[in-house]
Amino acid sequence: MKYIYLIIIISVSNLILGQTDLHVGGNSYVYVDGTIFNSSPAEAPIYVSNSINLNAANSYVYLRNEAQLLQGNDVKNSGIGKVSVYQSGTVNTYAYNYWSSPVGNTAANDLANRPFIPNNNIYDHIGNVNPALAPITSVLATYTSGYNGTPTAAPIPQVISSFWLYTYNPGILYTDWDTLGAGGSVNSGYGFTMKGNSSESQQYDFRGKANNGTFTVNVGNGLETLVGNPYPSALDARDFIHDPANIGLITGVLKYWEQAPGATSHVLSNYVGGYATYTVYLDGTDSFTYAPFTTYLADGTATNFPAGIYGTKIPQRYIPIGQGFMIEGITTGSVTFNNAQREFYKQSGPRSYFFRNEDDNSDNTSEETTYTEEGLNIVPADFKRFRINVDFTENELYTRQLLMNFHNSATDGFDYGLEGKGDTPLASDAYWILDNQPYVIQAFSYNQALQIPLVVKARANQPIRFRIYDVQNFDDSQPIYIHDIQNNIYVNLRNQHYEINLPQGVYTDRFEITFAAQTLSNPDFAASDFTIFQNNQNSELTLINPKQLAIKQLSVFDVSGKRVLNLKKLPLSEKQMFSTKQFSDGMYVVSLEFEAGNSLTKKVIVSNKK
Repeated sequence: MKYIYLIIIISVSNLILGQTDLHVGGNSYVYVDGTIFNSSPAEAPIYVSNSINLNAANSYVYLRNEAQLLQGNDVKNSGIGKVSVYQSGTVNTYAYNYWSSPVGNTAANDLANRPFIPNNNIYDHIGNVNPALAPITSVLATYTSGYNGTPTAAPIPQVISSFWLYTYNPGILYTDWDTLGAGGSVNSGYGFTMKGNSSESQQYDFRGKANNGTFTVNVGNGLETLVGNPYPSALDARDFIHDPANIGLITGVLKYWEQAPGATSHVLSNYVGGYATYTVYLDGTDSFTYAPFTTYLADGTATNFPAGIYGTKIPQRYIPIGQGFMIEGITTGSVTFNNAQREFYKQSGPRSYFFRNEDDNSDNTSEETTYTEEGLNIVPADFKRFRINVDFTENELYTRQLLMNFHNSATDGFDYGLEGKGDTPLASDAYWILDNQPYVIQAFSYNQALQIPLVVKARANQPIRFRIYDVQNFDDSQPIYIHDIQNNIYVNLRNQHYEINLPQGVYTDRFEITFAAQTLSNPDFAASDFTIFQNNQNSELTLINPKQLAIKQLSVFDVSGKRVLNLKKLPLSEKQMFSTKQFSDGMYVVSLEFEAGNSLTKKVIVSNKK
């Protein structure tokens, strides 16, 4: 056998295989080791300007150790040889990954991109059959029509369950999923689902004709389509979202499916998962919210999950090889993938993530200054942002995370690349609102006078908690309030959480985010006319009334909105004290109504001396 080797060694840096055309003859191969290459748009271990011809069935290009193949011109590859690239999937037999193939079938020798066919293009690398040939040897995976696949047991290849191979093109209902099976075909650019087959990470070897050039996928108004990175290289989400051919066709949001670890059932009502939501501004500033973990009824309807909090996976700008995701159309048309959207960016880099349920061995040695320890991107100086976590405690704990962006380019309408629409609200949920639609990511041009509605939906009577997180580029002294309009309570979430018991219902005009509190209900009422303060040394609420204004009613509310003190027609006095020894420590709201028609509201903190 004749071997053509591209040998990459540590002492040789910036070595790039650049070709106008690449031809690999019979009984020959090119082996590309990506180990020493750094992620860079200007650098790739193998770049071909025009076409690739893998002439014979035994002509190969092996991409290993995060090596990637980039091509420049919109041309079609030829030959019946195969490009081989690895990707690892979920560790759980019961959990889905969303995939998209970087290669197509090689059943014919033609100048065309060819559809992906599972039983033609998914191979299994069996490394311990012959360790010397481990980097290049693979055999076709096998399939079962049963529910459970089985892992590799050399020399027997892995068994994939064809029962869980589906596509979604396009749709809105659970019944719109289309069966793919082992022998079905998927056009390049579309995605498919596949469940794992192991309790350990399962490596798949995608082999076939390398996809190249322009691909289109169908979208419809209000419909979702399962698509994915169609190339044997990374895909830049910013370039895809902001491609002029795609603006006006989609919402600009990518949705990544994540299932909770530890799945033990194929029954839909036992599924626990959700979609992480991602978009990116033209300058590359990412916006995302974690996947809320929910369970699913028999018709695919989501309901809150009575355990856990939310997902842990963070979608990033550079979409890895093989990654599938959902997009939503805003009109009927064709969304475009093209070579200009491709980059060489390693999956182990800090701005790339494959959505599978396992820990990645990421090499976060570059771009460290742009991310927090939690993996959250640090926004540029011209942005402000914060996240609100809304905890629902009907059973145990379920959290909806919402992101708020501020940028001088944002408007009161929809801002592409800065905002993200959410799914149909869950049984208990929270969301921003725009054009009567629920949003999980919203944007405004910052103004201290803003009043931003926050909708809360409670399936049953329950305690609900509001928390703030990831506050960036706000002055330390700038409060961020949750305003409970009904109770006239302002709580600075930068200092404390706000907890309240809510009856069942949908609250569209009760809660808002503000940056200034307004406590006097009558502008003619001077603050110097009356003083309220909590004397924690004596465990007393103190009223200073120098003008002896007639008080019609005094009410005190705890943070849940429960009235814990109610007194009417107080006697005239310059100073009055009321014991708070019976109060639990925490924040309270004091509300006064005067006979003259004025009112006054004041927050106090009770901290009884022990």
